[in-house]
Amino acid sequence: MIAALSLAALVSACVQIVAAERGAVRLTYVAKPLTTVLILGVALLPESPVSLRYQLLVAAGLVFSLAGDVFLMLPSDRFREGLGSFLVAHLVYVAAFTSTNGFALAPFVLLPLLVGAGVMFRALLPHLGALKLPVAVYVVAIGVMLWQAGGQWSHAGSLWAARAFLGAILFAASDSLLAWNRFRTPLRHEARWVLGTYFPAQWLIALSVGGG
Repeated sequence: MIAALSLAALVSACVQIVAAERGAVRLTYVAKPLTTVLILGVALLPESPVSLRYQLLVAAGLVFSLAGDVFLMLPSDRFREGLGSFLVAHLVYVAAFTSTNGFALAPFVLLPLLVGAGVMFRALLPHLGALKLPVAVYVVAIGVMLWQAGGQWSHAGSLWAARAFLGAILFAASDSLLAWNRFRTPLRHEARWVLGTYFPAQWLIALSVGGG
């Protein structure tokens, strides 16, 4: 079942990327949320989850991400609502990644993360306008999410934790690309870059629920 859902999510994600690049709005309204729903199924249906708490928190993160997907694809500009939905998703993922072994220091993740986030935010800052504070809060949230995913992996040292860490890295990359495209310089083939990192990120985090 997990393999079938993963394959279906891959097909749906590819359809969504093509639809976004060709401006097929109606197809986007179907394929984008469908992909996240299929990934949610990956998190909900493993036979032996890492723990029930971890599973429910990851699933909740995907539900808030689904809300963010919907807000960002609406014809009216709902960027603030989308940002808020993904902010909550990241906070829920922080709760998930700290649910097994608590809050981790993980300096091997924290130090390069502080440098990277600082450089990125400084580059975006002159272009943020009234969104300076919301974006700053969001950067902190996704940074902590990535930090704790790395901490979970350093403590557990297992395949499932590595999947979650890689997913968190791709999620941070996707958000960085999205922010750069919106506030700094439009990206050529934006959907390939942003969604091509976003959907694998969510899939890897969902897949981590099944252990391994």
